[in-house]
Formats: sequence, C-alpha cells, structure tokens
Amino acid sequence: MNVMSRSQATSSADNMTGAHLLAAALQRHGVREIFGQSIPSALFLAAPDYGIRQIGYRTENAGAAMADAFARVSGKVSVVTAQNGPAATLLVPGLAEALKASIPVVAIVQDVSRRFTDKNAFQELDHVALFSGVAKWVRRVADPARIDDYVDMAFTAAATGRAGPAVLLVPLDVLDERPEIDPEQPRRSASLGTFPLDRTAADPARIAEAASLIAKAKTPIVIAGGGVHASQASAELSALQALGLPVATTVMGKGSVDETHPLSLGVVGYFMAPRGRTSHLRSLVTEADVVLLIGNRTNQNGTDSWSLYPKGATYIHLDVDGGEIGRNYEALRLAGDAKLTLAALKQALEKEDLSALSTRRKALEEKIATGLAAHREDMKKLVDMDAAPLRPERLMADLDSVLTPESIVVADASYSSIWIANFLTARKAGQRFITPRGIAGLGWGLPYALGAKAARPDAPVVCLTGDGGFGHVWSEMETARRMKLPVVVIVLNNQILGYQKHAELSLFGNFTDVCDFEAVDHAAIARAIGCNGVRVDRPEDFLPALKEALSRDELTVIDVITDERAHPPITSFQGKDALNY
Repeated sequence: MNVMSRSQATSSADNMTGAHLLAAALQRHGVREIFGQSIPSALFLAAPDYGIRQIGYRTENAGAAMADAFARVSGKVSVVTAQNGPAATLLVPGLAEALKASIPVVAIVQDVSRRFTDKNAFQELDHVALFSGVAKWVRRVADPARIDDYVDMAFTAAATGRAGPAVLLVPLDVLDERPEIDPEQPRRSASLGTFPLDRTAADPARIAEAASLIAKAKTPIVIAGGGVHASQASAELSALQALGLPVATTVMGKGSVDETHPLSLGVVGYFMAPRGRTSHLRSLVTEADVVLLIGNRTNQNGTDSWSLYPKGATYIHLDVDGGEIGRNYEALRLAGDAKLTLAALKQALEKEDLSALSTRRKALEEKIATGLAAHREDMKKLVDMDAAPLRPERLMADLDSVLTPESIVVADASYSSIWIANFLTARKAGQRFITPRGIAGLGWGLPYALGAKAARPDAPVVCLTGDGGFGHVWSEMETARRMKLPVVVIVLNNQILGYQKHAELSLFGNFTDVCDFEAVDHAAIARAIGCNGVRVDRPEDFLPALKEALSRDELTVIDVITDERAHPPITSFQGKDALNY
C-alpha cells in the first residue's frame, strides 16, 4: 500500500475536501491549536498543512475546559472538537461553564453522514437539542461549499456581545466531499478569531450621568467582575482607580487591578468571615452610597446570597449584556464594552469636580491598610501555620511568596477557588487567576492548567485542586506529558469532599457517607504516568518542593496531606459548632 506524505497530499483547489476548507477557515481566524481527540479524523489529517496543532485530550469534558482556559488567557476564540454521540455529550459541562462565564469557544462536532440522518445511524443523536441550553448558537452545515460561511457565523456568534460557545455540527460526508466552488465568487477573508470582536461604548449621556453620580458620592466603590478580563479593560479600570476610587472584585474579577494598590480591597463576596482578607473591610461595601458594578453578574456567591451589597445605594451597572444590567439591583444602565466605556467614563469624570475624591483618599487608603493589617493579625491568632496535617493557608502563603506578576494560577471548583481568591495576591492589573465560577463544577483544575499553558508556554502555571476534583481528571496527566505542557499541580489531599461534608455538617449536623474517601497517593499516580510526583506531609517541606517543581520542565504533582477540618472563611459557616469536630 502506497501512503502519500502530507506534502504530496496537500491538494490543489480541485482536490480540496470539506476538511481542507474547514482547516483553512480556522487558519484564517488565527487558530493554531485545536483541542481534540481522534475525531473528526479528516480535519486533523488536514490541519498540519494549515499550521494547526492538535492538542489531544483524553476526555471531552477535560478538552472543553482546556479550550475555555486557553481562550481566557490568550484572548482568542478557542476550538474544541468531538465525535457525535457520547463524545459530544461530554462537551456539555465545559460549554455550560463557558456560557455562564462568557468565554468564546467554538465546538466542532462531527455528525453522521447526511444520507444516514434520522435512520438510527451509529451514535446518532439530536445534537441541536443537546447543545441548545449550553451554547449561544448551534448550526449544522449541510453543504461543503458553505463551510466558510458557517465557520464565520460560529466565530461571530462566539465573540460578539456577551461571548460564549458556538457549536458547528459537520456531517462526516461533508468533510470528505470535494465541493464545487465558483472560482469567480469572492472568497471570505475576514479574521474573526479574537475577542471582543465588536466594541461598543455605552450611551454618552448615561456615562456623563454616571460620572456626576460618582463625583458627588460620599462613599463610592467599584466592584469588578470577570467582564473586565473578558474586555481586557484592566488598564482602563486602573486609570479609574487612580482618580481615587476604591476597587473590590468578584472571584472571576480577581486580578482586574493590582491588589497591592492602596485602594484595592481584594475579593468581596461569600467568604468574608474571620480569616477572610476583606473581613475587616465589609463596611466599605455595605456603607457605600454609589456602587459601580463592572462586568459583574451580581450572582449568589459574589453578593453573599444578595446580603452584602447595600440596599439603599445608587447602582451604576456596566455590562456588555443589557440583560444582566439591573437583574438583581436596579441601576443606571451602561450597556457596552468595559474597555471603551471605562475610558469614556474617566474622561467624563475628569470634567467633574473630583475634590471630594481627593480629600477622602488618604483616610480611605488608611482604612483599607488597617483592615488588611487586621486580617494579617487574625491569621496569626486563628491558624497554626506549622500544623500537620497541613493547613491550606500555609500552602497559600508559601505559594504567594514565589508568584511573579507573570504567573498564572488556576483552581478547581469548590474550596480550591476560594483558597486562591482569598489568600493569593494579584501583583499587576490583568494577572490571571482562573477559576470555574460559571457553574463551578469539579474536575476543571488540571485541564484549565493545560489550556493556560498551551496559551502561554512561557508563563509559570500552577494548579490548585482538591483530591475530589483531581480524581475526575487523573488521565490528563498523560496529556500533559505527551503534549509537553509542564505545569505544577498542588493537590489538597484531605481524603474528603470538603465543601460537601462541611456544608452538610453546617446545615444538618451530620454528613452523608459519600463524603469520605480512601487514602490515595496522587504523587505515586503521577510517577506511574511518567510525570514527577512528590508527597508532602510536613509544612517545612512544601516550599522547597514547590520551588523545585517550578524549575522542572515536566508536570509535577505535589500531593499535600492537609487537615480535613480546614475550610475557607465562608460566612454561612461562621459560628457552626458542628464544624469543630
């Protein structure tokens, strides 16, 4: 059998298949990486001729999470693929997260051949129905000559307005067919692979009204959400902060501003109990008279079950999605892109009398500094940093000591997201701390790390995960090894489903038997896969192990035996005696 080389197979226009047209369209949009397994095979066989690298995940749910993180870090629309049927169903959780978190992902799903539609072909499924609840746009391309059109529609849907997933269903025979293309017909040339694709500023009259409200306010505050990162608006927010406005963030908004700035509070929300970084700064939120919300969904966790934000305040809500504005807090509507609108708001503010902001600034900075210092004193009294099993607070302090402004830290859902949001420091505006807060499902941590590393190979990437979440995705360690994606994975090994056990104790005084795990040596699993694995059970051993892991050009798992009773400073847990077991 004579097998042609790729260079021989690279076809003239007469030999272009639908797969070649699809790869060429993706290349036109700046795609250089596709997260996918073996299917669609025709696409992946054509992709290298168009400079596209396949990053082969082990499971589709992890692949969707990799694509999500890649988009967040790179600012590019990411692409993930899957086969029809069961593989496609596994994309659903990752696309749901991307939809709720406003992350642009194009999912290309191979479908059954057109002539087999509705005949119960192998693994046939109604994919339009399957994805309709987790994507902005779902279409099936039926004519290979229209692949360019549909790819452009998918990228446009994903990257315009409030970003999110778009799903393109491509029948198997469409990929194999050689389409008839009119050589006289102009070919598409647009590049639509970055986001936000179209920036629009809010109504100038409303921006002027917002500036007047802020200038006249006695105790204004900004609470920035993930929309600041999505818009790449950190510089514009920092410029607003420089005028004298205090800035707090949600978990997804962490890193929107430099947290070492004297007017940065940190993350506010549902973990402001004692040990919380902002526990002594709650009054700056509750007593605000004007609250500027930016790219902030005002969701349950971010508002501490809607109890944190002041009831009598005037709200100004800036969001690219007009449907989010005023959802939970009636507000002056600034519907538009954060980057453009914040720049316009700064210009409008500079026309106002800002003497009140200037006059209050010193006292405000002192109040923030005092509150943060009080938190540090609390930590000395409330946490034994030398305890064994280890306290996560000790691990976060050691990790924080080695992070640089270029470091990327990702977390799994549940406690891991809270540990990094509360105890790590954003050292520059725009630094990324990536957490699954759209729907907050377990198992995202390691795939997020791999997607982030694929987007920024030069950046140190550290993943924090619990043993519960890590158990979902052990297999992706082999992906890291095979695809040369060296990251550091810190596993908080407390042998329980921490949030579930502690929440059940808090609510019911008892817990279900699924909360406790058998002992697992995650470091040994890493070594069995051919990666580096280190087990830590003494606090003094963690920092050296972390520094060593960061110096290595391979995935390292640091399996840390942690105190199962340790929980983040969640306000609803405060005063619950059942947690003192």
